Formats: sequence, C-alpha cells, structure tokens
Amino acid sequence: MTITEERGRTYGYGDLSRLMGLMTGDEKHGPAATSTLDALWVLYDRVLRVAPERADDPGRDRFLLSKGHGPMAYYAVLAAKGYVPVDWLPGFGAYDSPLGHHPDRVLVPGAEIGSGSLGHGLPIAVGTALGLRAQGLDAPRVWVLVGDAELDEGSNHEAIAFAGPAGLDRLHTVVIDNASASHALPDGIAARFEAAGWSAVTVDGRDHEALYAAFTAPHPGRPHVVVARVEPKSA
Repeated sequence: MTITEERGRTYGYGDLSRLMGLMTGDEKHGPAATSTLDALWVLYDRVLRVAPERADDPGRDRFLLSKGHGPMAYYAVLAAKGYVPVDWLPGFGAYDSPLGHHPDRVLVPGAEIGSGSLGHGLPIAVGTALGLRAQGLDAPRVWVLVGDAELDEGSNHEAIAFAGPAGLDRLHTVVIDNASASHALPDGIAARFEAAGWSAVTVDGRDHEALYAAFTAPHPGRPHVVVARVEPKSA
C-alpha cells in the first residue's frame, strides 16, 4: 500500500505493524518500541480523553511519554489517531524529520513533553497533576508511561514517595516491565508504589482487556500505577 493510499484511512490495532514498518530509519531501540505498543494503543483507543482537534483544550487528559527511546510505536499510534500525517513516518530519524529518535513536543503534534534522560517523566507528571489541581481543573487525568529500568533513577522514587501522601488521584503511571531494570526485585515494582500509598495493579502487557480493566480500575484518593509485563528485553 502506498502512502497516497494510506491517507484518509481509519486505522485499527491491526494496522500498527504496517505503520511501524514505514519507519525505516536507523533505530537502535526496536524492543523498547514494541514493548509499549499494546499499552499505547489501549490508552489512545479506549482510555485517554484526547483528540487532535482538542490538543490545546485545558480539559484534555495529559499523556507523557517518559520512555521516549524507541518511539516508533508512539509515532504509529499518533499517526493512526490523526495527530501526525502518515507521510511523515518514512522520514523517521532523518535530519529534517520532525520524528526524531526521541519525541520533541515542539515538533510532534500531541506530544506533551520532549523525552531524553531517563527518570524525568514521572516527576514532570507529578508537577503536572499538582498544577492542574492548583488551577481547579479536576477533570483532566495525567498519564505517564515509563520503563522499568527508569525506576533505577532516584528522581522517580522521590516522585513516587511524594505523590501517594499528596493524594494525587488524577495521576496514573504505566510501567512497561521488560525485565531490564538493574535493581528490581521479583514482583517488587508494584510493591514499591503500594508502600508509598499508591493503588497498584500488575497485568499482562499484551492483553488488551486486562490493560483496559487495569487502566480504568477505581482508586479514590490515591494515584494509580499499572505494571504491564511484557517479554524480557533479552528474549
């Protein structure tokens, strides 16, 4: 199928592999990209209250991609949902392409933050949730997707420790667990969040119904984390 034929189509989950296949740039983080695909799709297709036409709506949900290395799945989902033109995908990673090896919020429509150093997304999400609370905006939810290896960074643990006692119940974290963390204990990710007063659920990160149920589980008065287990990075 040509790019011209792709324009104007309505896309489903089954199209994402083809959209990802259009991105032929020199990507060093293929497993990082594919590990996030199912969680991203369920969020954008069924959970997030966002749309291209309301990108500046104060009442929109905020989605922050902290696990920004290997963003092919993210770009494919944004293209499928109409945020970026499908025509952009083949240029991924090129010097003059807006689709870089880390998303840039200035260049990529729908991207709330630019990613880079691991460990910054969750602290930004905490600040975003606090800012929305201070403005009296109670409807928007804040979602941040992180990798399990990011939890080796101390900045995340400070954010986790703060968010629970602060009762940031509009804050949601998705941890993609592909067994790449250096210091994680078995079953320890959810326990770390729970110890800080979070609601926590661990699910199969490829099971769309399990992901949806976990994403929409009630958690009154507490922030919520979903640990999405996928195949190990080395597998």
